[in-house]
Amino acid sequence: MATLAEFHARQEEDWPRARAELASGRKTSHWIWWIVPQLACLGRSDRARHYGLRDLAEAQSYLDDPVLRGRLEEVARLVLVQDAPPNEIFGKVDAMKLRSSMTLFERAQGAPKIFSEVLDRCFAGSRCETTLKALED
Repeated sequence: MATLAEFHARQEEDWPRARAELASGRKTSHWIWWIVPQLACLGRSDRARHYGLRDLAEAQSYLDDPVLRGRLEEVARLVLVQDAPPNEIFGKVDAMKLRSSMTLFERAQGAPKIFSEVLDRCFAGSRCETTLKALED
């Protein structure tokens, strides 16, 4: 897994662009891995595995960081204010990553309700079964 410092460094570069893209309703560049992380076991690329989180404990550490948590919450808020579904905002593959990420972080202790809200409103309440199964193992 990337260290929290690596997440901070990558987000410093890409957060303004990512935020602007989400506010406009269309993701057009490549930043999903370090701004909306999912479990490493779901990743296919080296980048996805590097920025993927190993388990709920690592997700908890990510969420316990106020900057990383705040940005992930802002991603959720920006998604919820869009009229378009996640597939249109992110594209099909990255919309699946959003669903996986929200499913993961929803399980963290003290997780904000907004992650569940994204799943309920944008994915008809459907959670990522692969993420849930991986968390059980």
